[in-house]
Amino acid sequence: MTELTLLHDSFRRNGRVNDFLLKALTDADFALSDGQGGWTIEQHLRHMARFRVGWLWNLSRAHTEPLLDPTRKDADGDPMWRWQDSPPNGLATAFAAGDEAAMKAVQAALDENRAFDDPYSEGAYQSNPAHFLQHTIVHDSHHRGQIMALLRAGGHTAPDMDALDEHWAIWRA
Repeated sequence: MTELTLLHDSFRRNGRVNDFLLKALTDADFALSDGQGGWTIEQHLRHMARFRVGWLWNLSRAHTEPLLDPTRKDADGDPMWRWQDSPPNGLATAFAAGDEAAMKAVQAALDENRAFDDPYSEGAYQSNPAHFLQHTIVHDSHHRGQIMALLRAGGHTAPDMDALDEHWAIWRA
């Protein structure tokens, strides 16, 4: 397996873990927070899904098209994220579309032997566009850890949490 094939497999598995988590959440879970001003589970998930379109808007604008609603504009006049006002249980579609767009953007940059656009001079993945996929995996993992902590603090039982830990089987396959 080449490095890129392995990364693509890891990225797809990351998407399966996100999907597993989304399917396990109840409507009440989306509103759980730390009670001290921190994000709710829904806010973490929206942030995770929007992360893809936000970075792609900077890196490869052409690949954001399926993620945006051209009929709605933000304060800057740019198209809004398609899932801006979706119910939280609709975020699985946002994750899937964002993952597909990210994979296509990375593959296009690699096929054309070019770095991503870097309009804000952030040094955005200049050594290899595939680092965007790695960054997404790490970013998602960070927020999934926060979500797990919120679920524990929100009263989920040890057996509930053990059932959620079944997502690790996705990584061991």
